[in-house]
Amino acid sequence: MLISNAFAQTASVGGAAGGLMSFLPIILMFAVLWFIMIRPQMKRQKESKAMLEALAKNDEVVTAGGILGRVTKVNEQYVTLEISEGTEITVQKNAVTTVLPKGSLKSL
Repeated sequence: MLISNAFAQTASVGGAAGGLMSFLPIILMFAVLWFIMIRPQMKRQKESKAMLEALAKNDEVVTAGGILGRVTKVNEQYVTLEISEGTEITVQKNAVTTVLPKGSLKSL
């Protein structure tokens, strides 16, 4: 008496298209996220990896800590930098953030 009968809804012809349309905003949000955030980050990682692999003796670099130096020795994991005449330090290769143009250290 107080509870009404529940009837199943009949399927419409456009039901499959309506289901796809409900997922369209989620798909568009993922596409925007991919092109704005994920893709540029992957590109920067590739450039950084290529820079670290191309490090060679006498390159002038900047480390993550802001230390400027000239590369004197390159190993698989470590780089030895000459930060002043007769002063060398060893840092991890991934601490190198930028390779400077030749002659940059003399102009400082």
